[in-house]
Amino acid sequence: MPQPDTRPDPAAGAALALGVAAVLMAAVGAWVALGLGGGPGQGVPEAGLVLLAGAAGAAWAARRFRPARIRPAVEAADRQAREAAEQAEARVATLLDASPDPLLVVSAREPDDLTGLRIERANAAARTLFRPVAPPALLVSVLRDPEVLSAVDEALFGGVEAACGFTSGAAQERTFQVLVRPLPPEADGRRRAVVLFRDETDLRRAERTRADFLANASHELRTPLASLSGFIETLRGHARDDREAQDRFLAIMQNQADRMGRLIDDLLSLSRIELNEHVAPQGRTDLALAAADVVDALGPQAARRGVRIEADLAAPGEAALCGDRDQLVQVIQNLTDNAVKYAPEGGVVRLTVRGPAERETALAPILADAARLTLVSPDAARGTYAMVRIQDEGPGLAREHLPRLAERFYRVEGQKSGERPGTGLGLSIVKHIVNRHQGVLAVESAQGRGTVFTVLIPSGLPVTEVSQ
Repeated sequence: MPQPDTRPDPAAGAALALGVAAVLMAAVGAWVALGLGGGPGQGVPEAGLVLLAGAAGAAWAARRFRPARIRPAVEAADRQAREAAEQAEARVATLLDASPDPLLVVSAREPDDLTGLRIERANAAARTLFRPVAPPALLVSVLRDPEVLSAVDEALFGGVEAACGFTSGAAQERTFQVLVRPLPPEADGRRRAVVLFRDETDLRRAERTRADFLANASHELRTPLASLSGFIETLRGHARDDREAQDRFLAIMQNQADRMGRLIDDLLSLSRIELNEHVAPQGRTDLALAAADVVDALGPQAARRGVRIEADLAAPGEAALCGDRDQLVQVIQNLTDNAVKYAPEGGVVRLTVRGPAERETALAPILADAARLTLVSPDAARGTYAMVRIQDEGPGLAREHLPRLAERFYRVEGQKSGERPGTGLGLSIVKHIVNRHQGVLAVESAQGRGTVFTVLIPSGLPVTEVSQ
């Protein structure tokens, strides 16, 4: 490491000497000019004026020496101070951006002045949650929740910590616990507070899923359990020796047990999907290959019902995208299975997969004069999409049923017969999977002419893990 130069600066010494000389000459000149000495120079004011002029010249020379050496040093010190402040600011920003929880620093001068609440700092997580946010933005332009605004105002001007709940209104809903802590007031009168959003989405979803599972399972399992209990009682009673009745009742009991098994499997599947709905999918999937697997799996079932599946699939690689393959297969299978169930004997189910396309093009109407509704839509446009479309020739749906199709256990009245076994959870599962993939789910239906479901999955999302 180079050692600092400790040698005296000649220019600095000259400036100091000139400065001292200027002071001395000014003092003596004033003494002589005023005739205060009483000595030989008394009454010779001209000599004093000459000394004063010399003092002025020495002071000017000393000043000329100073900028040549001292001003650059001052400028260098200022530059170093600015660089140090910028580096400290960058370190603080890096530390805040490393936090997974959104954090805002807000400021204001007057209480109850919503237009005065400004965002002075936002970390990376906050910028992602409240897009777009760029300090010094108005707080109310990105956050309008009354409880949160009240908590911020209480912390800024009440000087106390505050807490409240907050739920984002995005398609992928997230739940936060908001903590607001005041900072010491500044000398200029501006007050500041830190607003921290602690993500509790997983916890709340787990609680809701557990409660929903218990409520739904107890409700939906009650009917098959009652049926099983009744048939068991009958078989132990007057049908004890009736072989024909036993065979018939045992077949019904087997169907009820299968129904309970399907219900439990769907509930567990739905619970897992909801818990991970806000987690970005990983892996690379070719929708055409996934659809081909579904056609192979459902082919025997369709043949038994006298239904033909016509598959029009994209070439390999054209519909490849980032996504969870198992879940996307489940989407295609659930929709195709529904189409096969409701297609008439001798009918056709058309399964189409296409590569990247614009949203407006992919959602162009298929059935004339049909009722249409988008059940799932992302918060922001995602460029191009890969498309999966399933069209059947079934009875179709009335317009009033479309908004409720993706609700749990919702089944259209008149379509709940035992010929079409189901749990009422298939479309709800599809909805949550499509939402996790930031995709689009649309339906159009015309009574007597069939139903068309269209799924769009973004084809431009980054792939974080490659799996086949």
